[in-house]
Amino acid sequence: MLAVGSPFTSVRTSSSCNALLRELQQIWSDIGESEADKDRMLLELERECLEVYRRKVEEAANAKARLHQSVASKEAEVATLMASLGELNSPSQIEKRSKTLKEKLASVTPLVEELKTKKEERLKQFADIKAQIEKISVEISGYSNHVNDHIVINSLTLEETDLSLRKLNEYQTRLRTLQKEKSDRLHKVLEHISEVHSLCGVLGLDFGQTVSDVHPSLERTSIEQATNISNSTLEGLEHTILTLKTERKTRIQKLKEILTSLYELWNLMDSSRDEKSKFSRITSIMRVSETEVTEPGLLSTETIEQASAEVERLTKLKAGRMKQLVLKRRSELEEICRMTHIEADPSTASEKSNALIDSGLVDPSELLANIEVQIVKVKEEATSRKDIMDRVDRWLSACEEENWLEEYNKDENRYNAGRGSHVNLKRAERARVTISKIPAIVDNLIHKTLAWEDEKKTMFLYDGARLVTILEDYKLSRQQREEEKRRHRDQKKLQDMLLTEKEAMYGSKPSPRKSNSFRKTNGYRANGNGSMTPTPRRNSVGGATPELLTPRSYSGRQNGYFKEMRRLSTAPLNFVAISKEDTMSYASIYGSEPGSPPQS
Repeated sequence: MLAVGSPFTSVRTSSSCNALLRELQQIWSDIGESEADKDRMLLELERECLEVYRRKVEEAANAKARLHQSVASKEAEVATLMASLGELNSPSQIEKRSKTLKEKLASVTPLVEELKTKKEERLKQFADIKAQIEKISVEISGYSNHVNDHIVINSLTLEETDLSLRKLNEYQTRLRTLQKEKSDRLHKVLEHISEVHSLCGVLGLDFGQTVSDVHPSLERTSIEQATNISNSTLEGLEHTILTLKTERKTRIQKLKEILTSLYELWNLMDSSRDEKSKFSRITSIMRVSETEVTEPGLLSTETIEQASAEVERLTKLKAGRMKQLVLKRRSELEEICRMTHIEADPSTASEKSNALIDSGLVDPSELLANIEVQIVKVKEEATSRKDIMDRVDRWLSACEEENWLEEYNKDENRYNAGRGSHVNLKRAERARVTISKIPAIVDNLIHKTLAWEDEKKTMFLYDGARLVTILEDYKLSRQQREEEKRRHRDQKKLQDMLLTEKEAMYGSKPSPRKSNSFRKTNGYRANGNGSMTPTPRRNSVGGATPELLTPRSYSGRQNGYFKEMRRLSTAPLNFVAISKEDTMSYASIYGSEPGSPPQS
């Protein structure tokens, strides 16, 4: 028989078997069994022992197979879990550390439990992140978009087999992206709601009803979870803002038109400050831009209706005071014409308008509208004449300086070291520079005026007289004046020469004592700044130099002078074309030749 097991066990088993075999043989001998029976029974005994060994081997082989299968199953589970979790350790490393199947099974089992625990934790992490992603995705896509919700949930379920950290990081990145998008959308929604609130306040509209029309959840803006942030909500808010801005622009334009009429009526009716102060809140809209209109209720329908009612009231009141308004606007027209040196239209003169209104031949409203048109026309003409009028003012200022310098030069004590003499000396120097530019100023002004007349196809009139005629007269009188000055200088030189010869022949004659300068003013008076300003003096008829003609000297003459100048202005612009008869009639009426100023 074969001995199995360790040497000690084999020896002990062999000894036991031998003892029992000897005892069995002794029993058989005592019984008297034959040798053949003994051999047969020993063969049977050996066969039974082999059967027992065979059964035990089969049982051991089965146990080994089960152990091997268990180890393989555990290793496969470990490999699956590690692959799912993205772990780097492999079962081959476990095999290298273990020798027997039970050792392998004992080492693999706790690893499997550990990986299962880690998988459960990882699944919880994935489930939490998925739930947040699904929730935010639903909020972004909209509560009613069930198709998109189903697609998002299915896409997440199909990827549950991959529980690696890389996949977890991808989900976390996706979650952070959605959270940022949600935050941006929520911030944008709140900004839109704030703008809608401001616009509704300005327009006097119900804010709650306005945002509820976009989405009911927008009324609960303090609770973020209840605020809808879907694309449809954002688009609805943007459309609402655009609608409100359009309405604001329309109302601002309408209110400005009403205020324009209101301002005109206030000016016409001479409304008191108290009446105007009632509308001071809405009149501020004329001074600010559209985006700066933020006062609540400023563009409400009630405010616009109040302004319209005031316009209607003043319009009815205006109808009863139309005659006064016509005369007032005519006075304004005449004042504008006076300031711009333009002749007012005589068709709406105060006396004529009064008579027409009293007779009932003309509707006062039509007359007032006609005067308004004339005011607009005069203002437009004044705008086109502005450049020339500025040059006229410059010319007149230079003429005033020239007159002042002439008076100053006649003062014999101008170089005395008196009070303010240095100021007058500086002014005289500046005046000489200005006077030297007068010829160029006049020529340039004539050129500009003729160009204006060619463009407008009409004459440029200054207080009823043609400006070119005035300038030509000025040039002619200036030339005559210069010639008179030259003759005066030549005569003085001749007198000085005769006086010198007389003194040489008869001796010098003592000059009379000069009077005290404090008593004789010599045509000067002290002005406010301490300088001495010449006072106007009237020249004698015999030896005075001619007065220079300017628009201001024209305005002081008789009416007939203007009529005569307008008649002569129809001739060519130079006065050489004036006939002898015109010259004689002119001299007989005014006592002077054309081109020289009328005598005062």
